[in-house]
Amino acid sequence: MSSSAQYLLALYICEHRQEPPVRTGTIAERLDRTPASATEMMKALAEEGYVEYEPYEGATLTEAGRKRAADLHETYAALSWFFRGVLGLDDHERQALEIAGTLAPAVAERLADSLLSTAPDELTDRFSDPPPSDSESKAE
Repeated sequence: MSSSAQYLLALYICEHRQEPPVRTGTIAERLDRTPASATEMMKALAEEGYVEYEPYEGATLTEAGRKRAADLHETYAALSWFFRGVLGLDDHERQALEIAGTLAPAVAERLADSLLSTAPDELTDRFSDPPPSDSESKAE
């Protein structure tokens, strides 16, 4: 995944788990990067029009950023379901975050459709809802 896509997706996920703006340290932690790296990327994404960045406050997705990140999130969700439900990976969210931007949306859609159509009932029930967040996974 391109580095910028990872950061965009991480910001999107963080915005759904907390009120924006999201501090760069929070984004850095999700990606296992340094806060300085996250700050530099938020500045770059701001120049591209994907985020609004305020030093010491954090970043917020713009409409264009939200649209791009939502597309990435669909791929992320399909991968996360596959990694968790089929492969049984504990770090399904991290793995999905790492590669979501490398798959074409059509491939992710076919993966999700394939999982839903061929999965046993137990997995199909799991795939009907998004995978749990990190905190929900840790509670299991």
